[in-house]
Amino acid sequence: MAMRASPGPFLRVGSAEVATLAAGGAGGAERPGRPAPLQDETLGVASVLSQWRGVQGIHGETKGCQTASIATAEASAQAQTHADAQVQTEAPEPAAVVPVSQHDALRLAAFLRRVEVMVIRELNSNWQSHAFDGYEVNWTEPQQTVSCLHTLVYPPAQGQGLHVTGISWNSTGSVLACAYGRLDDGDWSTLKSYVCTWNLDRQGLNPQQPSAVVEVSSAVMCLAFHPTQPSHIAGGLYSGEVLVWDTSRPEDPLLWRTGLTDDTHTDPVYQVLWLPEPRHSHRFQVLSAATDGRVLLWRASGAGQLRLSKGFALAVQQLPRSTKLKKPPRGETEVGVTSVAFSSFDSSLFVLGTEGGFPLKCSLAAEAAALTRTASSVPLRAPVQFTFFPHGGPVYSVSCSPFHRNLFLSAGTDGHVHLYSMLQAQPLTSLQLSHKYLFAVRWSPVRPLVFAAASGEGDVQLFDLQKSSQKPTVSITQTQDGSPVYCLEFNSQQTQLLAAGDAKGMVKVWQLSTAFTEQGPRETEDLDQLEAEVAT
Repeated sequence: MAMRASPGPFLRVGSAEVATLAAGGAGGAERPGRPAPLQDETLGVASVLSQWRGVQGIHGETKGCQTASIATAEASAQAQTHADAQVQTEAPEPAAVVPVSQHDALRLAAFLRRVEVMVIRELNSNWQSHAFDGYEVNWTEPQQTVSCLHTLVYPPAQGQGLHVTGISWNSTGSVLACAYGRLDDGDWSTLKSYVCTWNLDRQGLNPQQPSAVVEVSSAVMCLAFHPTQPSHIAGGLYSGEVLVWDTSRPEDPLLWRTGLTDDTHTDPVYQVLWLPEPRHSHRFQVLSAATDGRVLLWRASGAGQLRLSKGFALAVQQLPRSTKLKKPPRGETEVGVTSVAFSSFDSSLFVLGTEGGFPLKCSLAAEAAALTRTASSVPLRAPVQFTFFPHGGPVYSVSCSPFHRNLFLSAGTDGHVHLYSMLQAQPLTSLQLSHKYLFAVRWSPVRPLVFAAASGEGDVQLFDLQKSSQKPTVSITQTQDGSPVYCLEFNSQQTQLLAAGDAKGMVKVWQLSTAFTEQGPRETEDLDQLEAEVAT
């Protein structure tokens, strides 16, 4: 249908006209000057077919896919909660003892009288039996070989070329202290050194990171842990001073020092020890020995000072002529002290190793005045009681047997270990262990017939006199290039451990085999027999 309209002016139309237009009636005649009204027309239908769908074509496909099965799992988690709480325990009340009635007491007494003879007979039989002689219960797995557990190094000390001059185990047996210095030629006067400790029981032990490090202005020649205070260490310096540190105070570890006074040693201090005070066994003094010929006892006082409480001096002219000694150079009167060992059976008896090569038997109870011109705030005494047959060079180490009151060992620069009795000048036996120096010797704290020696050829030698009195049972290589081993110490608490320090600045902790830690039957009696056989 097509509609056509001509524009024209709008005209007002009445209602009649509207009705006529709507009906399409006679009112639709044309009027002059006006357009004809709109009319509907019906035309034919025209259709045009689309060629586009045929040209393009429509293709449909149906496809399907299957996704992999989804894995599911169930899990549960338990959240942890922490809470702090405090409780106050009450003093325990003693358990009430139920009184025994008179009737029960009479029955008990009658029973004991009835079985008394039989029990005594069985006890006597067991006491005389040898069925379990030598049997000891061992709760640990046997260790068949000697192995290295730890190699401890402090890189700054090693970088300076410092030696390990001393080592010591603390009272718990878990912490090892190490002194760094030099034992060869060099400018020691300006040498800075260190004291380091490692806690071997600490988890995640770093062998190159000590638990505590103390910097010292002079080379440390020796050190010793306090017998009961596990963090207190006494040290002797190349300058002659004696110091005490507390490693539990990392910011300010220095507790006491001797300072540089007239009482201070004028030569390097080669050994320090802790000794209980005679009247107060819970208090300790520090003993120091040096090559200036003096052995001094120091007591802690206020203001961080160690004050001299007792002193001894060794003069050549006061040595007992127990054996033939070489004459000292003209003008030389002091006897340089290199090592000290105290008897386990007499707290006043000790042995000194000397630069002259002869061990000396001494006593803290000596009263004779020392012939010396050295200034001192206390009278110096002459401690020597007996002189033993000398080594071929200086004695660097002595060790008293913890199982025999008369036996002690000495090691010297002649490469020999001498076994002495306190009762005679000549050594009971002499063992050549090295063609170089021997720097340390120690008795085992648990085996009466076992001792260890540190050599200048880089090894640690373990002797079991029950197996052989002439050659070492085990020789342990400490340094691959043959650098000297300067010090060693058994662990008296963890008896399977032996520590050794060397010229390479390393400390190695060795785990001993069971053969060196378990005492055999009648071993102490064998030690007595060894002394008697050798002496005759």
